[in-house]
Amino acid sequence: MAPGSKYQEGQGWHFAYSKVVQFFQEVGEMALFSGRFFRTFWQPPFEWREFINQSYNLGNKSIFLVSLTGFIMGLVLDLQSRPTMMEFGAVSWMPSMVGITIVREMGPMVTALICAGKIGSSIGAELGSMRVTEQIDAMEVSGTNPFKFLVVTRVMAATFMLPLLVILGDACSLGGSFLVENLKGNVSFHLYFNQVFEGLEMGDIVPSTIKTFFFGAAIGLVGCYKGYTSKKGTAGVGKASNSAVVVASVLVFVLDFIAVLIADLFYEL
Repeated sequence: MAPGSKYQEGQGWHFAYSKVVQFFQEVGEMALFSGRFFRTFWQPPFEWREFINQSYNLGNKSIFLVSLTGFIMGLVLDLQSRPTMMEFGAVSWMPSMVGITIVREMGPMVTALICAGKIGSSIGAELGSMRVTEQIDAMEVSGTNPFKFLVVTRVMAATFMLPLLVILGDACSLGGSFLVENLKGNVSFHLYFNQVFEGLEMGDIVPSTIKTFFFGAAIGLVGCYKGYTSKKGTAGVGKASNSAVVVASVLVFVLDFIAVLIADLFYEL
Protein backbone atom coordinates (compact mmCIF):
# COMPACT_ATOMS: atom_id res chain seq x y z
CA MET A 1 0.00 0.00 0.00
CA ALA A 2 1.39 3.39 -0.94
CA PRO A 3 2.37 5.69 1.99
CA GLY A 4 -0.09 8.38 1.01
CA SER A 5 -3.05 6.11 0.28
CA LYS A 6 -4.49 6.23 3.83
CA TYR A 7 -4.20 10.00 3.85
CA GLN A 8 -5.94 10.26 0.48
CA GLU A 9 -8.68 7.86 1.63
CA GLY A 10 -9.21 10.00 4.74
CA GLN A 11 -9.40 13.12 2.61
CA GLY A 12 -11.98 11.45 0.36
CA TRP A 13 -14.18 10.47 3.32
CA HIS A 14 -13.85 13.98 4.77
CA PHE A 15 -14.90 15.50 1.43
CA ALA A 16 -17.92 13.19 1.14
CA TYR A 17 -18.92 13.91 4.75
CA SER A 18 -18.70 17.66 4.23
CA LYS A 19 -20.87 17.43 1.10
CA VAL A 20 -23.54 15.43 2.98
CA VAL A 21 -23.53 17.96 5.82
CA GLN A 22 -23.71 20.82 3.33
CA PHE A 23 -26.68 19.16 1.58
CA PHE A 24 -28.71 18.74 4.77
CA GLN A 25 -27.79 22.24 5.91
CA GLU A 26 -29.06 23.59 2.58
CA VAL A 27 -32.29 21.60 2.92
CA GLY A 28 -32.82 22.95 6.42
CA GLU A 29 -32.18 26.55 5.41
CA MET A 30 -34.54 26.22 2.45
CA ALA A 31 -37.22 24.77 4.72
CA LEU A 32 -36.84 27.72 7.11
CA PHE A 33 -37.03 30.10 4.16
CA SER A 34 -40.22 28.41 2.95
CA GLY A 35 -41.70 28.62 6.43
CA ARG A 36 -40.91 32.33 6.55
CA PHE A 37 -42.67 32.74 3.21
CA PHE A 38 -45.89 31.11 4.47
CA ARG A 39 -45.81 33.20 7.66
CA THR A 40 -45.21 36.44 5.78
CA PHE A 41 -47.80 35.70 3.11
CA TRP A 42 -50.70 36.10 5.57
CA GLN A 43 -49.45 39.40 6.98
CA PRO A 44 -51.26 42.39 5.44
CA PRO A 45 -50.95 44.31 3.25
CA PHE A 46 -50.40 42.29 0.07
CA GLU A 47 -48.33 44.00 -2.64
CA TRP A 48 -50.87 43.67 -5.45
CA ARG A 49 -49.15 46.10 -7.80
CA GLU A 50 -45.80 44.32 -7.53
CA PHE A 51 -47.54 40.95 -7.87
CA ILE A 52 -49.21 42.01 -11.13
CA ASN A 53 -45.93 43.50 -12.37
CA GLN A 54 -44.01 40.31 -11.62
CA SER A 55 -46.74 38.14 -13.17
CA TYR A 56 -46.50 40.15 -16.37
CA ASN A 57 -42.69 40.05 -16.41
CA LEU A 58 -42.39 36.32 -15.69
CA GLY A 59 -45.11 35.35 -18.15
CA ASN A 60 -44.03 37.74 -20.89
CA LYS A 61 -40.43 36.55 -20.76
CA SER A 62 -41.43 32.90 -21.16
CA ILE A 63 -44.26 33.01 -23.71
CA PHE A 64 -42.13 32.73 -26.85
CA LEU A 65 -39.82 30.00 -25.54
CA VAL A 66 -42.72 27.93 -24.13
CA SER A 67 -44.74 28.30 -27.34
CA LEU A 68 -41.84 27.38 -29.62
CA THR A 69 -40.74 24.44 -27.50
CA GLY A 70 -44.31 23.14 -27.20
CA PHE A 71 -44.90 23.38 -30.94
CA ILE A 72 -41.69 21.51 -31.77
CA MET A 73 -42.45 18.91 -29.09
CA GLY A 74 -45.83 18.21 -30.71
CA LEU A 75 -44.22 17.88 -34.13
CA VAL A 76 -41.52 15.50 -32.92
CA LEU A 77 -43.86 13.39 -30.78
CA ASP A 78 -46.25 12.86 -33.69
CA LEU A 79 -43.52 12.20 -36.24
CA GLN A 80 -41.77 9.68 -33.96
CA SER A 81 -44.95 7.86 -32.92
CA ARG A 82 -46.70 7.71 -36.28
CA PRO A 83 -44.59 4.93 -37.92
CA THR A 84 -45.06 2.62 -34.91
CA MET A 85 -48.79 3.27 -34.78
CA MET A 86 -49.02 2.53 -38.52
CA GLU A 87 -47.35 -0.86 -38.01
CA PHE A 88 -50.09 -1.84 -35.55
CA GLY A 89 -52.84 -0.34 -37.69
CA ALA A 90 -53.72 2.15 -34.97
CA VAL A 91 -52.88 5.41 -36.72
CA SER A 92 -56.45 6.60 -36.12
CA TRP A 93 -55.63 6.68 -32.41
CA MET A 94 -52.82 9.20 -32.91
CA PRO A 95 -54.77 12.31 -31.80
CA SER A 96 -55.99 10.62 -28.62
CA MET A 97 -52.57 9.19 -27.79
CA VAL A 98 -50.74 12.47 -28.37
CA GLY A 99 -53.36 14.44 -26.46
CA ILE A 100 -53.16 12.21 -23.39
CA THR A 101 -49.35 12.15 -23.47
CA ILE A 102 -49.04 15.92 -23.72
CA VAL A 103 -51.77 16.95 -21.29
CA ARG A 104 -51.02 14.35 -18.64
CA GLU A 105 -47.22 14.43 -18.50
CA MET A 106 -45.03 15.90 -21.23
CA GLY A 107 -46.62 19.35 -21.40
CA PRO A 108 -46.42 20.15 -17.67
CA MET A 109 -42.95 18.63 -17.26
CA VAL A 110 -41.28 20.26 -20.27
CA THR A 111 -42.87 23.65 -19.56
CA ALA A 112 -41.86 23.46 -15.88
CA LEU A 113 -38.25 22.63 -16.80
CA ILE A 114 -38.15 25.53 -19.26
CA CYS A 115 -39.51 27.86 -16.58
CA ALA A 116 -37.02 26.49 -14.05
CA GLY A 117 -34.27 27.64 -16.40
CA LYS A 118 -35.87 30.90 -17.47
CA ILE A 119 -37.76 32.10 -14.40
CA GLY A 120 -35.61 30.47 -11.70
CA SER A 121 -32.38 31.90 -13.07
CA SER A 122 -33.82 35.38 -13.62
CA ILE A 123 -35.24 35.59 -10.09
CA GLY A 124 -32.00 34.28 -8.59
CA ALA A 125 -29.86 36.72 -10.56
CA GLU A 126 -32.15 39.69 -9.86
CA LEU A 127 -32.38 39.18 -6.09
CA GLY A 128 -28.72 38.19 -5.92
CA SER A 129 -27.73 41.46 -7.56
CA MET A 130 -29.95 43.37 -5.12
CA ARG A 131 -28.33 41.55 -2.20
CA VAL A 132 -24.79 42.17 -3.43
CA THR A 133 -25.43 45.87 -4.10
CA GLU A 134 -27.03 46.16 -0.62
CA GLN A 135 -30.41 47.26 -1.96
CA ILE A 136 -32.15 44.68 0.26
CA ASP A 137 -30.22 45.95 3.29
CA ALA A 138 -31.28 49.50 2.45
CA MET A 139 -34.93 48.41 2.32
CA GLU A 140 -34.61 46.77 5.73
CA VAL A 141 -33.04 49.90 7.22
CA SER A 142 -35.77 52.12 5.76
CA GLY A 143 -38.43 50.17 7.67
CA THR A 144 -40.04 48.36 4.72
CA ASN A 145 -40.43 44.58 4.51
CA PRO A 146 -38.21 43.48 1.59
CA PHE A 147 -39.14 39.83 2.07
CA LYS A 148 -42.82 40.53 1.48
CA PHE A 149 -42.18 42.93 -1.40
CA LEU A 150 -39.50 40.91 -3.20
CA VAL A 151 -40.05 37.24 -2.27
CA VAL A 152 -43.78 36.79 -1.66
CA THR A 153 -44.81 38.60 -4.84
CA ARG A 154 -42.38 36.65 -7.03
CA VAL A 155 -43.30 33.26 -5.58
CA MET A 156 -47.01 33.94 -6.00
CA ALA A 157 -46.46 35.24 -9.54
CA ALA A 158 -44.56 32.08 -10.49
CA THR A 159 -47.24 29.92 -8.83
CA PHE A 160 -50.09 31.45 -10.83
CA MET A 161 -48.28 32.00 -14.13
CA LEU A 162 -46.90 28.49 -14.59
CA PRO A 163 -50.34 26.82 -15.06
CA LEU A 164 -51.18 29.43 -17.71
CA LEU A 165 -47.87 28.77 -19.47
CA VAL A 166 -48.53 25.02 -19.32
CA ILE A 167 -51.92 25.52 -20.98
CA LEU A 168 -50.23 27.60 -23.68
CA GLY A 169 -47.52 24.97 -24.16
CA ASP A 170 -50.11 22.17 -24.39
CA ALA A 171 -52.09 24.10 -26.99
CA CYS A 172 -48.98 24.74 -29.10
CA SER A 173 -47.97 21.06 -28.81
CA LEU A 174 -51.37 19.91 -29.99
CA GLY A 175 -51.12 22.44 -32.82
CA GLY A 176 -47.80 20.96 -33.91
CA SER A 177 -49.21 17.45 -33.77
CA PHE A 178 -52.26 18.53 -35.77
CA LEU A 179 -50.01 19.99 -38.46
CA VAL A 180 -48.30 16.61 -38.94
CA GLU A 181 -51.61 14.72 -38.95
CA ASN A 182 -53.10 17.18 -41.43
CA LEU A 183 -50.15 16.93 -43.83
CA LYS A 184 -49.56 13.17 -43.56
CA GLY A 185 -53.04 11.84 -42.80
CA ASN A 186 -55.26 14.56 -44.23
CA VAL A 187 -57.03 14.89 -40.85
CA SER A 188 -59.23 17.97 -40.50
CA PHE A 189 -58.98 20.41 -37.61
CA HIS A 190 -62.45 19.50 -36.35
CA LEU A 191 -61.82 15.73 -36.48
CA TYR A 192 -58.40 15.98 -34.84
CA PHE A 193 -59.47 17.97 -31.81
CA ASN A 194 -62.70 15.99 -31.45
CA GLN A 195 -60.60 12.85 -31.06
CA VAL A 196 -58.20 14.64 -28.68
CA PHE A 197 -60.95 15.74 -26.31
CA GLU A 198 -62.80 12.43 -26.57
CA GLY A 199 -59.67 10.67 -25.35
CA LEU A 200 -59.16 13.02 -22.40
CA GLU A 201 -60.92 12.57 -19.06
CA MET A 202 -61.11 14.71 -15.95
CA GLY A 203 -58.66 12.30 -14.33
CA ASP A 204 -56.12 13.37 -16.95
CA ILE A 205 -56.72 17.12 -16.78
CA VAL A 206 -57.26 17.86 -13.07
CA PRO A 207 -54.12 16.20 -11.55
CA SER A 208 -51.86 17.57 -14.30
CA THR A 209 -53.24 21.08 -13.70
CA ILE A 210 -53.01 20.95 -9.91
CA LYS A 211 -49.38 19.85 -9.91
CA THR A 212 -48.36 22.82 -12.06
CA PHE A 213 -49.20 25.15 -9.16
CA PHE A 214 -46.72 23.22 -7.01
CA PHE A 215 -44.14 23.35 -9.81
CA GLY A 216 -44.51 27.14 -9.99
CA ALA A 217 -44.27 27.54 -6.21
CA ALA A 218 -41.14 25.38 -6.07
CA ILE A 219 -39.45 27.32 -8.89
CA GLY A 220 -40.30 30.65 -7.30
CA LEU A 221 -39.19 29.60 -3.82
CA VAL A 222 -35.87 28.16 -5.00
CA GLY A 223 -35.08 31.18 -7.18
CA CYS A 224 -35.93 33.60 -4.36
CA TYR A 225 -34.02 31.59 -1.77
CA LYS A 226 -30.86 31.40 -3.86
CA GLY A 227 -30.97 35.08 -4.75
CA TYR A 228 -32.07 36.41 -1.36
CA THR A 229 -29.31 34.52 0.48
CA SER A 230 -26.62 35.14 -2.16
CA LYS A 231 -23.13 35.90 -0.86
CA LYS A 232 -19.52 36.37 -2.01
CA GLY A 233 -20.02 39.39 -4.26
CA THR A 234 -20.67 39.24 -7.98
CA ALA A 235 -19.42 35.65 -8.22
CA GLY A 236 -22.17 34.68 -5.81
CA VAL A 237 -24.80 36.11 -8.16
CA GLY A 238 -23.77 33.74 -10.95
CA LYS A 239 -23.60 30.83 -8.53
CA ALA A 240 -27.06 31.66 -7.18
CA SER A 241 -28.50 31.82 -10.68
CA ASN A 242 -26.98 28.51 -11.77
CA SER A 243 -27.84 26.61 -8.59
CA ALA A 244 -31.41 27.93 -8.73
CA VAL A 245 -31.86 26.25 -12.12
CA VAL A 246 -30.39 22.94 -10.95
CA VAL A 247 -32.27 22.73 -7.65
CA ALA A 248 -35.58 23.87 -9.20
CA SER A 249 -35.29 21.27 -11.97
CA VAL A 250 -34.61 18.48 -9.46
CA LEU A 251 -37.56 19.62 -7.33
CA VAL A 252 -39.82 19.55 -10.40
CA PHE A 253 -38.90 15.89 -11.00
CA VAL A 254 -39.45 15.02 -7.33
CA LEU A 255 -42.83 16.76 -7.20
CA ASP A 256 -43.89 15.11 -10.45
CA PHE A 257 -42.99 11.69 -9.05
CA ILE A 258 -45.06 12.39 -5.92
CA ALA A 259 -47.97 13.66 -8.04
CA VAL A 260 -47.89 10.50 -10.19
CA LEU A 261 -47.93 8.27 -7.09
CA ILE A 262 -50.92 10.15 -5.64
CA ALA A 263 -52.78 10.04 -8.98
CA ASP A 264 -52.17 6.28 -9.25
CA LEU A 265 -53.66 5.77 -5.78
CA PHE A 266 -56.82 7.60 -6.86
CA TYR A 267 -56.99 5.56 -10.09
CA GLU A 268 -56.80 2.33 -8.06
CA LEU A 269 -59.60 3.51 -5.79
